[in-house]
Amino acid sequence: MSVESGTVRLRTEEDEPGWEVDPSDDWGVAVVATVGRQLRLRREALGIRAADFGRSVGYGEDMVYKIEAGKRIPRPEYLDNADEVLAAGGLLAAMKEDVAKVRYPKKVRDLAKLEATAVELQLYDPLNIHGLLQTPEYARALLRMRRPAYSSDEVERFVAARAARKAVFERDPAPEISFVLEEWTLRRPLGGRPVLRRQLESLLETAGLRNVELQVMPMDRDEHAGVAGGIEVLKFADGSAVGRSPVVAGGRPVDEPRHLRILELRYGIIRAQALTPRESASFIEQLLGAT
Repeated sequence: MSVESGTVRLRTEEDEPGWEVDPSDDWGVAVVATVGRQLRLRREALGIRAADFGRSVGYGEDMVYKIEAGKRIPRPEYLDNADEVLAAGGLLAAMKEDVAKVRYPKKVRDLAKLEATAVELQLYDPLNIHGLLQTPEYARALLRMRRPAYSSDEVERFVAARAARKAVFERDPAPEISFVLEEWTLRRPLGGRPVLRRQLESLLETAGLRNVELQVMPMDRDEHAGVAGGIEVLKFADGSAVGRSPVVAGGRPVDEPRHLRILELRYGIIRAQALTPRESASFIEQLLGAT
């Protein structure tokens, strides 16, 4: 809860759940510790007490100490205010980008790094519209259905992380990206029909990109090579590749040729069984018209 300081309400830990540092995330711990150290050094150099500084930025003294000790992730507005109060000339505010990444789960950051360097991506998700294709509204609705439930703050962290991964579509040169989507995921109105409608519109926009091939697997197919689970294969400029599927090597990422051969074989058959990209776009347009 907020605490009173004169007429100003100062924020405490209870006001910001989910902004703790994951102790198993070495990179995140290092980033937050470095930022906290810079905050403390600048505050002390100016002779400002933690309590006085806290009142200037709207936080309680205890929160100031925890952020400076690297135990709490500072919000973007905290760094903006601190930059102004400590006359840092934009140096503290410039740390917001790295600090924001700390809030993304480590496994999401690791995946985003791979996607950022891949020259070809082959992606199939049998349960949901793939995360790279989800609109923020659809992703938020999907995450809110998770049980045990995520906190509101956790939901927003995951939504932001998925949105950040979309940078893969803006790369130059652009990677070749192939998606196969299940028809039923395009029909179920998760979050409501307005959310689904915007999601379908977004899929058509993405399908129109020159480097993207989007295919739909119809529900009426009597053969399906993807019943064993999702598939992800990422290929890189040096000829190496990494893949993942729940039924290969226990779902861990693999780069061994024998495992990659299985994943690419299955993915190739799935693509052959699905609608062509042009047929898929027409199919999504029909669904959009009926939504």
